[in-house]
Amino acid sequence: MNTVRVFISENVKELLQFLRSISFSKAIRVGIAVTLPAVIGGQLGYLEIGMALSFGAFWSSPSDVIGSFRHKKFGILFSALLVMIASFIKGYLHFELWLLLPVLGFITFAIALISVYGFRASLISFSGLMAFVLSFSLESELEIYQYALLLGAGGLWYLLLSKAWYRINPKAETEEFLSETYLLTAEFIETRGKLLDPHEDHVKLQSQLLKLQSDLTTNHETLREILILSRKASGWSNYQNNRLLIFAQLIEMLETAIANPVNYDRMDALFKAHPQYVKRFQDLIFEMSSQLRKISEAGNDLRKLPKNAPMTQCFENVKLEVNLLRETEYYEEYLMLQNLLEYQEKQSEKLKRIKRLLDPTIDETNFIDRKKARRFIAPQDYDPMLYFRSFSFKSTIFRHSVRLAVTVMIGYALGSIFAFQNPYSILLIIVVIMRPSFGLTRNRAKDRMIGTLLGGAIAFGVVFLIQDPYVFGIMGVISLVIAISLVQKNYKASATFITLSVVFIYAILIPDVLGLIKFRILDTLVGAGLSYMAMLWLWPAWEFVEIKESIEKSVQANKDFLHKITEYYQRKGNIPTSYDIARKQAFLETSNLSSAFQRMTQEPKSKQREMDKVYELVVLNHNFLASLASLSTYIKHYDTTEASERFKTATENIEKNLEQVLQCLKDKTCSGVDALSKNDRLLEAPLPTFNSLEISNLGSTDKETVRGLQETHLVWEQLEWLFSISRKMLKLAKSVNLD
Repeated sequence: MNTVRVFISENVKELLQFLRSISFSKAIRVGIAVTLPAVIGGQLGYLEIGMALSFGAFWSSPSDVIGSFRHKKFGILFSALLVMIASFIKGYLHFELWLLLPVLGFITFAIALISVYGFRASLISFSGLMAFVLSFSLESELEIYQYALLLGAGGLWYLLLSKAWYRINPKAETEEFLSETYLLTAEFIETRGKLLDPHEDHVKLQSQLLKLQSDLTTNHETLREILILSRKASGWSNYQNNRLLIFAQLIEMLETAIANPVNYDRMDALFKAHPQYVKRFQDLIFEMSSQLRKISEAGNDLRKLPKNAPMTQCFENVKLEVNLLRETEYYEEYLMLQNLLEYQEKQSEKLKRIKRLLDPTIDETNFIDRKKARRFIAPQDYDPMLYFRSFSFKSTIFRHSVRLAVTVMIGYALGSIFAFQNPYSILLIIVVIMRPSFGLTRNRAKDRMIGTLLGGAIAFGVVFLIQDPYVFGIMGVISLVIAISLVQKNYKASATFITLSVVFIYAILIPDVLGLIKFRILDTLVGAGLSYMAMLWLWPAWEFVEIKESIEKSVQANKDFLHKITEYYQRKGNIPTSYDIARKQAFLETSNLSSAFQRMTQEPKSKQREMDKVYELVVLNHNFLASLASLSTYIKHYDTTEASERFKTATENIEKNLEQVLQCLKDKTCSGVDALSKNDRLLEAPLPTFNSLEISNLGSTDKETVRGLQETHLVWEQLEWLFSISRKMLKLAKSVNLD
């Protein structure tokens, strides 16, 4: 009985969370924008005008995605403009099939290539393609120019509604994305905690960790845009500054975790000999993870924020156990556990500060310089010449645009030649399903087919039992709202509800519902099949080719970050903004590399070339960044001595290795590069080794000496590790073939 109660409680909680989400909020907004003009127009006897406004609002809505409202506004405006132009052009395309096909292909290509300007531009492009394709099905009594202008007015109507919606609750996106960041960070910390158990599957958990790190970095980029690019509003700047500070703590939690990599082989040996420490540390780590989840659930309700007492008790338990090792022969083990404990203390301080920042009664005087913060947002290049510079088969977007144009021409030809009810329906399926990457296109094709079959079966049953057109209208709008809200979360379910919506709305106008469902399923199968085959045979963009560029960018970003660390270590003083930007870029490019590798795993086995070597390069890049982050954290938080000539020589050697890696990746013959030098040592004369026990036994009068030795030991250990990784990367770059 308790199990059933828990199950119901969890599902109710998920449902309430879904109903409060910005995805559902946007779906309601689109539902209102589409329904209201059509209903009012129908009541006043101007149904044609009302429908045009509804279509314009619907086609302009895709670019209304997460981000600053300024970007949304321009996205919706450009979508409305493109919808007008596409619809206006289609109005004059009354040609024979042989002439219509190349014109159709050319216009599809021209609109699709707009995606070269970034993610939001790809959504504007999608709006234009939808308007162009669906215009084939619309026969209006209005003049062509009148209909096009009304579509544009529909886009403006949607923009006004979005603006009003934003004014009502301007904090919704910030709070939801912060909540999601809390949960992802909690899962990241929990996964690291599970890795402490020597009996867990470390390979599987490490893979999950890389995926979570990539998701967190993507999430951080979106949240950074929302917080930094949003304009100040009266009475809201303090709130925004507060959330920026919380966001900074969450970023530091991720970077601190990466900067403190655990040697799990040594830890496994230690925990097998002393298994009691596994539970103590896991209790502490899982408590911090649990507190982040509770903060996510609490939102702005201070009463629901977790207390510090449970976490403090976990720390006391760990300290008590760890101190027992101090006076034993296991001093090396004690140092390992002490370092792990100090890392957990750093994380707990950030967690406590997040809770303090959530309390509006506490005044935080740390204000973030917004001008400096804006430098962390990578500006999108909107140079008009970029569109024409993309005319090359080396460009993924260009190949996708050509592939889409050819597939649309084939789809329309098949739909016109054979007895298809609506050829435009095949085009719509192709436009919706086909994406630049094979994995995403395959998944969307499969989900679309399953969703359409399910939706068709359910719709047939409902229409068979119910004959009321008003009920069909209500169910059609409800299905549309649910479909839009599920597009990003569950595409299969979204496709099911889209099918339901289409059938219910057409059931009002067309008596032959069974024929409609049959052709809907047939159109989906043909469109999905054509999309899948096009991805296989028409200028395919296999990730084993694209991933080389991702590796190069990641190596270059790590090299730049190392250079900034070297400069700061030599000059000291205040940390320049360029240093933080280089660090952010290194994390971002490493995350992009992980995402590229994930896409590669979704492709056919025959196209997963050099998989083991690519995976090793991905892992080495992550390890290199982890070591850089560890070195960065140390020199930022401790007063360091003057950089020695050995330090300069060592960093130069590492940078030289990375430069050679880049040359090898660009030129697979590595011509002119001594890629496999026999000298695998960082310096000709190695530094003396340092024993941590000997350092600790130096008297308190030798504090400066101790600090100097510890600094030398830590910095040199990281440099040796960086050099070792760079050598391994160089050998792999020499042998891997990604052309």
